[in-house]
Amino acid sequence: MIVAISIGAVTVPLGDVWGIVWHHVTGQGAAGDLATDQIVWNFRTPRVVLAALVGAGLAVSGAVLQTVVSNPLADPIVLGFSYGATLGAVLVITLGGGVALAGLGVSAAAFLGAVAAGALVFALGRRNGRMAPTRLVLAGVAVGYVFLSATSYVQLQATPTELRTVMFWMLGSVAGAQWDQLPPVTVVVLAGTALLTLFGRRLNVLLAGDDSATALGVDVNRLRAVLLVLSALLTGTVIAVAGSIGFVGLMIPHLVRLTLGADHRRLLPLTALLGALYLVLVDLLSRTLDRPNELPLGILTALLGAPFFLWLLRRNRGLD
Repeated sequence: MIVAISIGAVTVPLGDVWGIVWHHVTGQGAAGDLATDQIVWNFRTPRVVLAALVGAGLAVSGAVLQTVVSNPLADPIVLGFSYGATLGAVLVITLGGGVALAGLGVSAAAFLGAVAAGALVFALGRRNGRMAPTRLVLAGVAVGYVFLSATSYVQLQATPTELRTVMFWMLGSVAGAQWDQLPPVTVVVLAGTALLTLFGRRLNVLLAGDDSATALGVDVNRLRAVLLVLSALLTGTVIAVAGSIGFVGLMIPHLVRLTLGADHRRLLPLTALLGALYLVLVDLLSRTLDRPNELPLGILTALLGAPFFLWLLRRNRGLD
């Protein structure tokens, strides 16, 4: 994260970055000259911290959803959460007179959209009081396409200026991150990750199948409902401030599983750390590959994640 703060249109020595951050956090040391202090503390540090929080939140949500629906290819996009958030944000941007990208209206609408999508998937995935993993995935795909078609229709009504904002938001970005955005996201991501980690033993039991979990005294339907709600809240919160970013929730959990196993008590904290690191590096690439222009995060995560997705399809014989 210190390296990511250092690199940009103006390169700041690592020692100066550390000194400025240390000064603002502890009140000790010198902040350096005003221009460098503004670049490091007001522009780059909140951006890097937000990228880490978003990466952690998406990765943890993906890891939980893959277990809940018993599908290794599940993530917030597959279950429609991301498309719900996108529709909410696009409605505010186009119908709300071009609200700023980081404005409260866009964030609140995106959050409500993700929660609404989660509620629909939850309702459609139930049958006779039970939630079937296959029904949840199919419901998520269907709900996602409904929200996506609605988003496309709204885009047709947008002005060119609004459309540019919509497209950049749909592909994800942490540009323009501000300190006042971070407290709620930090609380939700840290608390959500900690709470989901406490469900680690029951998530491990869920891996053994519904019958085994029920025999061990786990209320499978109630557990799935709680986990879906927590995942939707986590996803909605991070998408509300960074836009729709794909493949993080799919790729990162699998990388951790392949190296450290599937014990959720270790998997979820380590997935959060690797997801944070991954998105910080992707954000660094997004603002350095085509200087002075910035690439949306979704372009790079798709470029890196799609080959991994195809490799996973070939590797996982269980999908046959």
